[in-house]
Amino acid sequence: MFSVTVRDHIMVAHSFTGEVFGPAQRLHGATFVVDATFRRAELDADNIVVDIGRALEQLHAICGALSYRNLDDEPDFKGVNTSTEFLAKVIADRLADGARAGELGEGARELTGIAVTLHESHVAWASYERTL
Repeated sequence: MFSVTVRDHIMVAHSFTGEVFGPAQRLHGATFVVDATFRRAELDADNIVVDIGRALEQLHAICGALSYRNLDDEPDFKGVNTSTEFLAKVIADRLADGARAGELGEGARELTGIAVTLHESHVAWASYERTL
C-alpha cells in the first residue's frame, strides 16, 4: 500500500456537553495539527499516489472553512460535541467528497482510503480512517 501525507492546522473555539468533558464543557480554544494521508494499492500512470499540490490545496480549503470559528455557532455542528475524533471524521469525509468530485485530480479517483489525524498536543491525537 502506498501513501502520501500532507499537513495543515485549524484553530477553533468550542464547548462540550457532558460530565465526561469536565472543564472543557466551558467555551475554550483548540489548535490542531491536521495530517491527511491518502492511500492506494498501486501508483497512478505518473507513479504518484495523489497530486501533493492539489491535496495541500484541498486540505487547506477545508481547514480554512473551520478555522477561527466558534464551532458551537456553526449550523453543521449545532448540538454536536465537536470532539477531536468527530472533527477528524468531518475532515476525512470532506476530503473524500473532493476526491470523488475530481478536486484532487483524475488519478485520485483511484484512491482506496483516506486517514485524518488531528494532533491536540505532543502527547495526544485522534484519527479517523475511511475507505473510498
